[in-house]
Amino acid sequence: MQENLSGIIIVNKEKNMTSYDVVKEISKQLGTRKVGHTGTLDPMAEGVLIVCVGEATKIAELITAHDKEYIAEAVLGIKTDTYDIEGKVIETKEVPKNIELKKVLSSFQKTYLQEVPIYSAVKVNGKKLYEYARNKEEVELPKKEVTIKEIELLDWNENKFKFRCQVTKGCYIRSLINDIGIKLGTGATMTSLIRTKQGRISIKESYTLQDIKNNHYKMISIEDVLASIYPIVKVEGLLEKQIKNGVKIKNQWNIETKVLFKNKENKLLGIYQKENDILKVWKNFKN
Repeated sequence: MQENLSGIIIVNKEKNMTSYDVVKEISKQLGTRKVGHTGTLDPMAEGVLIVCVGEATKIAELITAHDKEYIAEAVLGIKTDTYDIEGKVIETKEVPKNIELKKVLSSFQKTYLQEVPIYSAVKVNGKKLYEYARNKEEVELPKKEVTIKEIELLDWNENKFKFRCQVTKGCYIRSLINDIGIKLGTGATMTSLIRTKQGRISIKESYTLQDIKNNHYKMISIEDVLASIYPIVKVEGLLEKQIKNGVKIKNQWNIETKVLFKNKENKLLGIYQKENDILKVWKNFKN
C-alpha cells in the first residue's frame, strides 16, 4: 500500500458509474485506501469529479464549497419521478410552439429555495430520501437555498434544449430543470448532464479512468489547488515548530480568512485560519 501518496486528481467521470465507483477504482490503482471525492455526480452524469488522495482528503470541504458549471440537456413535455430520463414517466404534456424558453431560463438567474429531489442521498430523520421513495413512504422534502449565478440557452430544437449554468454548492440540476418545466407549464426532464467546472478547475484538465490506469495523468499538489484562493507564507525556526505542533500564533500577516504555511524546503506544514486577532490551526500535514 502507498499510504504516503498525496494530491488531487481531476477525473472525467464516465456515464453509468457512481462517484464511489471512481474512488474505488483509483484506490485500487494507486494502492492506497485514503481516497475521497469532493462532490457527488449522479451515475448518468459525466465530467469533473475531483478526487483527493492521502493528506489532500483533509481539504475536500474547501474544494466542495466552490461554484460548479454544468452543460445540461432536457426534454420538454415529460415529467419523471427522478427528474431525469432514467426515471418513471409520471406525466406527459403537449408543448405549445410559442413558449418563452429563453425568458423563463433567464428568470432563474437568482437565489431561491430549491426542493431536494426525492431520489437523492440527502438524509431526513437519519434515512436517505431515495429509501423513502423506494418504500413508498411519505416524507416532507427539504429545501435548500441555491444561487444560479449564470444560465444561458445554448441550443433549442423542437422539444429538446441545451443550456449552460454556473451554480452554488448543493444545487441539483435535475431540480432546476424540473422547476423550469413547472414555470413553462409543460414539464421538463433532464436527458444529459456534464460538469464542466468546479471552482477554477476545468474539464480540460481532467483524465479518464483509462488514462489513470495507463499512468497518463498528473496529480496536483494541495498548495497548487489552493494557491489562487489563499495566501502562502514561508516560515522557519521557531514559527515552523509552532505550526507543526498546531500552536496558535499572532496574525502578523493580516490574514483575512485562511493561510497556507510552508517551510524553506517548500513542504506544506499546515493551513491556519483567522480567529479574532490570532491564527489558529485548521489542518496540519505530515511531511
